[in-house]
Order: sequence, then C-alpha cells, then structure tokens
Amino acid sequence: MVQFGSFDDVCAKIAYPFCPLVGTGVEPSCYSRNIDVGGKLLFQPATLVVYIVALIMTCIMIYHIKSKYTAVGRKEIVMFFYLYILLIVIEFVLVSNIVPSASTPYPYFAAVHLGLMTATFWCLLLNGFVGFQWTEDGTPLSLWTIRLSSLLLFGATFFVSLATFRGWSPFSPGSPLVLYLLFFIFNLAMLVIYLVLQVILVINTLDNRWPLGDLFFGILFFTTGQVFTNVFSLQICTMAKHYIDGMFFGATFTLLAVMMVYKYWDSITKDDLEFAIPTNKMMGMTSDRDPLMPGEDY
Repeated sequence: MVQFGSFDDVCAKIAYPFCPLVGTGVEPSCYSRNIDVGGKLLFQPATLVVYIVALIMTCIMIYHIKSKYTAVGRKEIVMFFYLYILLIVIEFVLVSNIVPSASTPYPYFAAVHLGLMTATFWCLLLNGFVGFQWTEDGTPLSLWTIRLSSLLLFGATFFVSLATFRGWSPFSPGSPLVLYLLFFIFNLAMLVIYLVLQVILVINTLDNRWPLGDLFFGILFFTTGQVFTNVFSLQICTMAKHYIDGMFFGATFTLLAVMMVYKYWDSITKDDLEFAIPTNKMMGMTSDRDPLMPGEDY
C-alpha cells in the first residue's frame, strides 16, 4: 500500500531522481547494476540506451511533423516533442549519475526535471484543444498561449520542488504533499483530460474511428510502463539479476506511448500536397518551356 502524500513507499521500489531529496531518503533494495566508464560510475546503463534511442526517435518524429507543412496543429504539437527531448536529457543526466545526488546542483536539476515533466503534460493537454479550433492553429495567440502557460507551469513546479527539497516554509522534504499532488495527481489529471478531449474529437468530427486505436495503445503503453516502474520494479530487478529494473521498462513504454501520440496526430491530420512545397523551393522552381517570342501565344 502507498501512503498518500509520501514518496517513501514509491522510492523503496524505484530510484526516482527526487528520491534522495524527499522523505527519509529511502533507497530501493534492488536496482540496476552500475558500470565503470573511465573511472566514472554510470547508473542504469540499459535505461540510458533507451534514452538515446528515445532522442533519436523523437528527432525523427519532429522531422516528419515539420514535413507536413499545412497540417493542423503542426507547430503546436512539435512543442510537446521539444519538451520531451529536454525531459529526456535532464533525466539522462540525473539517472546516470553524471550529476551525483550528493552534489550541490543536484536539487536544482531534480527541480528542473519535475518542472519539465509538468510542462510536458500541460503542453500535451493544450494540444488536445487545438483540434476544436478554439483559435486558429499556428497563430501567435495559439503558440504563445502554449509557450507562456507551459513556462508558467514549469516555473511553479520548479519552485515547489526546490522549496520542498530545501525545506523552505511552509514546504518540507519530510512532508512533500504538494509535490506528491503535482507528480501523481495533477499530471495524471491532465493526461486523462487530454484523452477525453481526443475521444470526443474523433467521435464528433471524424468519420474514421481508427485514431481511437492509437489512443488506446498509447494509454496502454503508458500504463504498462507505470506499472512496471512503480509496482514490479523489485521483482524485475531480482529476476534479471540486477541487469535491469522497472525504470528500463518505464522508459521504454513511455517512449512507445509518445510515439503513439505522434501516430495519433498524424492519423487525424492531412497535408494538402498542393500547398505543401516550402516557399524557398517554390522560388527555385523554373519552367521547362522556352520563353515566349514576340507575337507568340500559348
């Protein structure tokens, strides 16, 4: 059973980056073994490989999104993937022990990590409204609403996280209730609202129901990753003889869930090929026909 408002039970199963900074500093009894690289211990080597693959796959998805020049919500959804890249990079630095947990900057990196996580979920939620055309997509109003509100949520979560780690009154590392609500409740609520919005969008506006399958597999992958991470991590670690733990599967299935977000967006958007040629390419196009001679007609 997980005690509400406390990370001790969670951190006893999986080594989240913030675990050394909250509660009683509980460490999991089983975790992935480390490797020595040039005298530097790297934690979670298998998970780090997944992060590298995630960076590559996300860059590929961004490239394909940018290639759909006239697709609805193209500029909005790409911001979600940019935030996901930043989240992976910070998580890589924290999980790998590149920034040791006992170092001075570690709490700031951990606060940035939590802030980026909340901002990423928030950006995904706002993308859920784009299809309803609350404002024209790609306009400054649409883009800056997402940018500024995501930055605001990032800043608020960063402050709450750092205040909790440092014990700034009224926050306390021994009682991280607000941080617990942000991490588990608020982020989950944003994901649920996004899914509900997309189901409504598909049912009410699209003749094709196949995008619902993308949503289903996306939430299935995400849920599976969370279960492996928060429930079965110790069992996985023991059976795998410390080569991997739940964090490996959490990172893998989260990547698959993010890929389904891209697949869903791609399935509900169309690119008008007549207008999909970039302007710089159009300027370079020339006609194969010779120029008209004086008095000549088409």
